[in-house]
Order: sequence, then structure tokens, then C-alpha cells
Amino acid sequence: MAERRELSVYQRNVKEWSADHAGQYVLIKHDEVCGFYESYDDALTAGYDRFGLESFFIKQINVTEQAHHITRFVDTCRTSRAG
Repeated sequence: MAERRELSVYQRNVKEWSADHAGQYVLIKHDEVCGFYESYDDALTAGYDRFGLESFFIKQINVTEQAHHITRFVDTCRTSRAG
């Protein structure tokens, strides 16, 4: 799976990149680091300009990863209506 390849490049280099690029977005295609960008939109535009509709990988450079736990068992919020 291509995403694993790019993610592996990211994970091997994130500590080094964080010194100069913390908070920026990195654009990776296969094993090639294509650039660092100030915003996700800038990285996305660069990716489409360079690769068209081919897949590419964008990730924000953060040494500490945030965990997101999402469950499908979330009930809707129900409020009572005063009648």
C-alpha cells in the first residue's frame, strides 16, 4: 500500500524535520520528499500541480501525534421540548 511507504518516510524523518519545519506540511510521493509548505492548501495545490490525479501524501509535521478516538456507537443528542 503506497500510503504506508510515504508514512514510513515521514516517521523516519519527523524528528529531524521538526527542527526547521514544525507545524508545516510535508508533501511526499513514494520515497521522495517533494517539499514543505506553510498550509495544507499550499501542499495540496503543489501535489495536484506536480502529480495531477495520482496519489500523494501530505502530513503536518508534529513530533507528538494526536490521537483521535471515534466510535460509531455515538447516540444523537436528544433535548426535550417544552410544550
